[in-house]
Amino acid sequence: MELTFLGTGAGRPSRQRNVTSMALTLPQPRGSIWLFDCGEATQHQLMNTPIKLNKIEAVFITHLHGDHINGLPGLLSSRSYHAGSGPLQLFGPQGIKDYIDAVFRLTSSHLDYELIITELEAGVIYEDEELIVEAHPLNHRVPCWGFRIVEKDKPGTLDAAKARELGVPFGPLLGQLKNGRDVMLPDGQLVRSGDVTGPDLRGRIIAILGDTVPCHGVGQLAQGADLLVHEATFQGDMAEKAAAYGHSTTLQAAEAARAAGAQRLYMTHISSRYRDEDMVALLQEARSVFPESYAGADLMSIQIPRRGELPQDSSLS
Repeated sequence: MELTFLGTGAGRPSRQRNVTSMALTLPQPRGSIWLFDCGEATQHQLMNTPIKLNKIEAVFITHLHGDHINGLPGLLSSRSYHAGSGPLQLFGPQGIKDYIDAVFRLTSSHLDYELIITELEAGVIYEDEELIVEAHPLNHRVPCWGFRIVEKDKPGTLDAAKARELGVPFGPLLGQLKNGRDVMLPDGQLVRSGDVTGPDLRGRIIAILGDTVPCHGVGQLAQGADLLVHEATFQGDMAEKAAAYGHSTTLQAAEAARAAGAQRLYMTHISSRYRDEDMVALLQEARSVFPESYAGADLMSIQIPRRGELPQDSSLS
């Protein structure tokens, strides 16, 4: 799994940061893309990455503020020009369907693929054989949501040599053992999957939050996450101003990560008052609370390893 930050700024674009969007690349062989928020110029940012619009299979919108959604109509329209664009699922707050319908009606736009719109309710909003997505409400100036992406556990690696020693022939029975199913051999011997496979591979958990002040929903989403993406609009001593605008500080993001037992925190939605040279001090104050704190940057890609694996990226600074 890989997460690419397409925009890490707050409110409006700046010379150093575009407004909010990020793309999650799902594990191979699936390799498709889930997009989280779609601020203005998101599709322009995508042109600076290997990501193709026809690989995006779902878009998740946290809330209807313009810096999180104004790039969506253009991106959806452009996707029609990419060969092989299949159905796309769009998840967002109440009102997102009205928004899309109004923009497309007034601009006479149409799509050459099926757009499936789901307006959010708390709980599981999506599940397939590999992944579960939960949505929980946050506390912002407008209805706002966060998403918890849970990868299902997978059976451990098959020890083919050990299976052969137990008399399992090459063929379908090995595949069944690899997939976690016990098998009966022709001679009546039962071979248990657990006897010839390693421990299950624990699924990863990614929590991606919209704009919020500290609230109960943050903990629900972030609990035990391998990666927590949390807004940190202001520095730690600006908690009063942050609360007035429905936002969090660096220290509050770090406290949320620590309380949830997260493995890594990436802060985003950084106010345009802060320049690149300010980020060292912001990181230091977050790390005083939660050492595994990092700052997102536009076009940065980070690997999300399984527990016990080392990240394969060089962005940890």
